[in-house]
Amino acid sequence: MCGIVGYIGKRDAYPIVLNGLKRLEYRGYDSAGIALFDGEDLKVCKTKGKVADLQEKMENEISITGNIGIGHTRWATHGVPNDINSHPHYSNDGNLVIIHNGIIENYDPLKKELTKRGYTFKSDTDTEVLVNLIEDVQKQQDVKLGKAVQIALNQTIGAYAIAVFDKRKPDEIIVARLGSPLAIGIGEDEFFIASDASPFLEFTKNAIYLEDGEMAIVRTHKEIKVRKIHDDSLVDPYVQELQMNLEEIEKGGYDHFMLKEIYEQPQAIKDTFRGRMLPDQGIIKMAGIDEHMNKFLNAKRIIIVACGTSWHAGLVAEYIIEELARVPVEVEYASEFRYRNPIIDKDDILIAISQSGETADTMAAIKLAKENGAFVFGVCNVVGSSISREAHAGAYTHAGPEIGVASTKAFTTQITVLTLIALQLAKKKGAISRSKFHEYLVELDSIPNKVKKALESNDLIEQIAHVYKDAKNCLYLGRGFNFPVALEGALKLKEISYIHAEGYPAAEMKHGPIALIDEQMPVVVIATRKGHYEKVVSNIQEIKSREGKIIGIVTEGDVDVRDLADHVIEVPDTLECLTPLLTTIPLQLLSYHIAIALDRNVDQPRNLAKSVTVE
Repeated sequence: MCGIVGYIGKRDAYPIVLNGLKRLEYRGYDSAGIALFDGEDLKVCKTKGKVADLQEKMENEISITGNIGIGHTRWATHGVPNDINSHPHYSNDGNLVIIHNGIIENYDPLKKELTKRGYTFKSDTDTEVLVNLIEDVQKQQDVKLGKAVQIALNQTIGAYAIAVFDKRKPDEIIVARLGSPLAIGIGEDEFFIASDASPFLEFTKNAIYLEDGEMAIVRTHKEIKVRKIHDDSLVDPYVQELQMNLEEIEKGGYDHFMLKEIYEQPQAIKDTFRGRMLPDQGIIKMAGIDEHMNKFLNAKRIIIVACGTSWHAGLVAEYIIEELARVPVEVEYASEFRYRNPIIDKDDILIAISQSGETADTMAAIKLAKENGAFVFGVCNVVGSSISREAHAGAYTHAGPEIGVASTKAFTTQITVLTLIALQLAKKKGAISRSKFHEYLVELDSIPNKVKKALESNDLIEQIAHVYKDAKNCLYLGRGFNFPVALEGALKLKEISYIHAEGYPAAEMKHGPIALIDEQMPVVVIATRKGHYEKVVSNIQEIKSREGKIIGIVTEGDVDVRDLADHVIEVPDTLECLTPLLTTIPLQLLSYHIAIALDRNVDQPRNLAKSVTVE
């Protein structure tokens, strides 16, 4: 959940670490800190607040020279966000300094034991316990730093990605991971450390992604040594070439990453099906499915596990897969699935969805499914991520980097991949006619241009946003394929504007939520011409009779809803199961413009982080 950055080499470390933290700030922005070693002294500066606050404090207070540095941007778990709880953390003797992403679950008994031995603690964090545990191992067993880190980690329970530096060994940084991502960029006589590759893209395209349970000793002028933490065995690391470009992680003229990513969706969707779908030839090619088609054809059911926006994409997929391929689908919150002793059969297929590919609960669900013999298929965006490595097979969404904390293009590209899977499976099972299959391919191919058309309503949506920016509550209603879109629309509004919002199936309104409706309650209703249109119009009439304010998401040319609603936003016509790819666009823009009108930080909403790598 936090972001860590490190550098060791011949360059000035400060600008590399600082800019790296800015790029990782989507992972946490409660506080930030940097430690630099100038060859003689270890300088640490940290503060509550954003990386910009840290930069101002550093340039006013301390020397910022040195060729070794580590930095951290925090999403608070143990200990409130303040200067003391910010990382990096020192050991009691002042020699060791550490940054940490994750949670040490048994920190309390470890802390009590260390306190008995005379250690004192300034912060409330689990991280300070870990760095002092490493110091204690060094003293008790008289071992080098790498070995001390290994021994200490074998005494901990939890998740971590760490970087540890000892000022008595100024030519090395020790890194390790379990459950939290960690990448090592490889330059010429220099190395970069980060939670993902974005901090070092302009310096190197070569990177190692540590696997769970691995640690590495990173030294200048020497090769990296990677070992297993539990048994000390050497690992031959795989060096992969990064495909991401620096331009992809910049704003590109947009005011916010979220808005940029909303507008990137036509291209992102096209990139998702490019090379996989050939409409003219009536072909879908997906290696991860083709190579394991028998498992999909023989599956008794498909279990989809995900969290947040990815869970909503999974709900859309449930409707699409069952409609087209006629395979039973269950959609589970990964955070619940992993703890409720679920029934998993060897003939089940588990599809795990995660933008980052690092979501802790989803990773745990994958491991549980594999232990029970299920086949695991991963859907994620980040190449080389943990889920892509843990799954038996999978598909990347190819959405490009998503920096805004509120997912947008991740949602539509996940739905695109899952639609391709549904269509491919339906064709192989004979559950869909050849002509219908071809119709779906042609229509899916047209979706990027239809998303562009939907984006043309931006100015209208901005006007509507100013009308409702002061609302305290909001309802989102949809039926069938668009019920999950209602849930997603409500989540977006909550995430970035802090307005309470709930999504419901439209037919459920009269089973409770209708009691909330009055002239102060805006109700967003997804009412496209496909599906149960007449039923949704009836729901709108029920809202109107109770003086609710209606924002209708309608098909181009709609008349009936326009006569009833206070505002209408049109989207192009498409096949019913593809409507979520269009109806979600105005809801993303609506949440964005309401948040902007309220002067919210849409890219870094309070209390949230992009990738939830801890429980």
